[in-house]
Amino acid sequence: MFSVVAAQDDSARHDSAWRNLAFDEALLRAKPQSPVLWLWRNPQCVVLGRGQRAEREVDFSACSADGVPVLRRGSGGGTVYHDRGNLNITLVQPGAVEPLELLGTALSTLVSELGLSPRLTKRGLFIGADKLCGFAALRTKEGVLAHSTLLVSSNPELVTRYLTPTPEQAHPLDSERSPVTTLAAHGIGGYPDNLVIDAMSRELGTAIHRGPNEAELAQEQLLMHSRYGFSPWHLSGRARQLTAAPS
Repeated sequence: MFSVVAAQDDSARHDSAWRNLAFDEALLRAKPQSPVLWLWRNPQCVVLGRGQRAEREVDFSACSADGVPVLRRGSGGGTVYHDRGNLNITLVQPGAVEPLELLGTALSTLVSELGLSPRLTKRGLFIGADKLCGFAALRTKEGVLAHSTLLVSSNPELVTRYLTPTPEQAHPLDSERSPVTTLAAHGIGGYPDNLVIDAMSRELGTAIHRGPNEAELAQEQLLMHSRYGFSPWHLSGRARQLTAAPS
């Protein structure tokens, strides 16, 4: 059994990439007792991996010209471009050892059922040489958060506009760029939310649909204060030191 959280009915969260990233991490920090799945979409933004250097990943001139914010998440992995043409998939598993394996297997099965021939690697899911989605994870003592950005109908040209090429002298945390593709480019329309839930049900059992609980909302508030509502976090990865819970 697992929970499917519906958290974007709140218009403030729906329109705020900052709040979405905070809630994403809050799902893990709330220490759930059973797996949790969240399907969500961000407004236009660029999202860095936890330890990445923004100046090595992002074309700030292009982002500034187009009003695209540059943000940072709590998980590792590479820099990604988000817009409404993505489907972000978050899976939290308490005590999990290989969460990316489960998420990758479920998405690979889903894409196969859509009529494509996916190739699953540690870097993501590929159609031929083109990347359809990537994976990242955040681990705590209590469990693991695994998430993926599935390219549904985004314009691939915007990925190359806002993200820099892989540097010639790459650092360990630099993103490794690949050409990208979308479901729409292969003639597949619409968002596959229900298909994702069905694929997860095969792995985890019955899906229980619910809204955010009090623990998740409390963690979201803390994370907005310490990280996602704090500019230095997005620029350099420096979080605000908490001396007391925010009011």
